[in-house]
Amino acid sequence: MKRVNVWFNHWFSTAYHIINLLKDDKEIQFHVIGTGSNPNSVVRTVCDEWFDEPTAETEDGYVDASLAFCKAHDVQVFVPRHHQLAISRRIGEFHAIGVQVLVGDAETISILQDKRAAYELFDRLGIGILPQYRVVTTRPEFEQAYQELADQYEQVCMKFVADEGGKSYRLIVPSISGYEGLFRKQSTRMPYNKIIEALSEVESFPPLMLMPYLPDEELSVDCLRTDSGIIMVPRIKYSGRLESIGYDEGILATCQSFYDQIGIEGPCNIQFKYLHGIPYFLEVNTRMSGGVHMSCNAAGVNIPNIAVNRLLGIEKPWKIDRTVRRFSQVGYQIFLD
Repeated sequence: MKRVNVWFNHWFSTAYHIINLLKDDKEIQFHVIGTGSNPNSVVRTVCDEWFDEPTAETEDGYVDASLAFCKAHDVQVFVPRHHQLAISRRIGEFHAIGVQVLVGDAETISILQDKRAAYELFDRLGIGILPQYRVVTTRPEFEQAYQELADQYEQVCMKFVADEGGKSYRLIVPSISGYEGLFRKQSTRMPYNKIIEALSEVESFPPLMLMPYLPDEELSVDCLRTDSGIIMVPRIKYSGRLESIGYDEGILATCQSFYDQIGIEGPCNIQFKYLHGIPYFLEVNTRMSGGVHMSCNAAGVNIPNIAVNRLLGIEKPWKIDRTVRRFSQVGYQIFLD
């Protein structure tokens, strides 16, 4: 059986499932090399080799270290999560040493990773229904934008335009002090006055986006373009770890429009959020989602394996099982109904 060395760099713990799906191949032995900063990462348990994450002071330095790592470990396929854009900008250097990289082109990634630039492009091309939004860089601009949105919507949220994994996401609330505040999850909630205090510490700050808080279901579409069509599996997230697969034609049409007019090579994840029955187009993540394995199991299609095989010049046949079903994941087991 042919062996292919595949490197996953600094992935989330959900790469555990992605790697298991990748290895489900009857013709290729995928030898997975993992790197990370946590020696106790669960991802390590499914990797064939594990090393400390390459480090560097700059993004270009990280790419240099990555090229050296690929040479040292005979990497043939690189599946990056960390520093995707910097790696994509220098993808030719990886190709020159015989490494295929599962990443889109730099121009598209740079737009999609900048929420303002992405929204401006989506709006210009008429892709999906976008929520209202404001982008600000000073405290007075923030105060004005917040008031404009708060006059129209019950709640407002914010996130820096350049963000990964929603680290800067905050739901803006009037107050969470006192006894009542003890009963509310506070990790993503921040009082308006505390935000104003924080923003007052600087004259200006990187672009910050405000938009209405959309409290209803989140819908995540796991996608991959292939020669035989686009894989699109819409996964709706409910509360209590319950999710479901459903094929709303309007959602699929929006995803198709994205691919027709922009598109991206390699797996991506297109996110929507509902408010009063309207699915608002939120963003396109240029990597596999944390729940892609659930989509794959529910729809009977192996996105990670198909994607890596495509890099190797192999178009694997696929067919989506469009059965509408609900499922839940507890630990590493997925329960379908």
